[in-house]
Amino acid sequence: MKACRRILSCIVGLAVCIACTGQTLDASLAHRYAVRATLYGIGHANVYDTYLSPYEYRGIEAKVLRESMRMTRLLNGRVSVQSLFHAGISYTHNRQGSNHCLSASADWNYGMHWHFPVNRWLKLLAGAMGEIGGNGTYNPRNSNNPGSVRASAGLSASGMAICNVRLKRYPVTLRYQIDIPLLGMAFAPDYRQSYYEIFALGNTEGILHFTSLYNRPSTRQVLSVDLPVRNAKLRIAYLCDLEQSTAGGLRFHRYSHTLMAGFVRTFYRIRGKRPKAVPVYQTYNGKRL
Repeated sequence: MKACRRILSCIVGLAVCIACTGQTLDASLAHRYAVRATLYGIGHANVYDTYLSPYEYRGIEAKVLRESMRMTRLLNGRVSVQSLFHAGISYTHNRQGSNHCLSASADWNYGMHWHFPVNRWLKLLAGAMGEIGGNGTYNPRNSNNPGSVRASAGLSASGMAICNVRLKRYPVTLRYQIDIPLLGMAFAPDYRQSYYEIFALGNTEGILHFTSLYNRPSTRQVLSVDLPVRNAKLRIAYLCDLEQSTAGGLRFHRYSHTLMAGFVRTFYRIRGKRPKAVPVYQTYNGKRL
């Protein structure tokens, strides 16, 4: 009887050791999984640039959003890194319909988020994002200064909420993200200062401006849902991009509301080799990706 108890104790102990080892191995591999998404969308744009015109211009805008996100080994694997590239082009017209503008914008963001699990379905993320970007507007009706160009770089506060639910046997992911620029620098001409003076004559006085919540109260918000489709996920998202600034006696804003859609794929990264895509139902740490 004692021998049977000893054998049973050894079996239970071995099972516990194997389970713990498996969890440790799974946790050590978290940083090798990367989630990448590319979204395309069309929406509404509102552009206001007093350097070119005292009127608002409204119209249609096309956008592309590319995202990459993965876990790291920092703080026991509770920190993730995110890369975002966002670009758009818009065609807008004034209220009277007598003139139009062409605008383009692009920015790149890279940052880190600390994960705070609430329960098995919900987790909150908080962190910071570094950003660099620019935008330009062309007004064909202006003769002396038909266009304007702006560029900026800075640091943003970033927050996210991720909720994993199930519709019958299908896993669905709901996500909300908000980014708010806090501090940075921006390039923009002063009032009545032409680009010819800046680049040809070297009159660069007053073209760099310190930005903060006071003179650049802006935000970008994304609400998305991921639906499984074969070996990938279909992401449907609403992008609200509200950018505005006051500098050099000039006011500028670009408001856009865009409905976007695209595919999300999960990759397993192997050092020295091309990342390999994994199925939607691939399990990691006992859970489906």
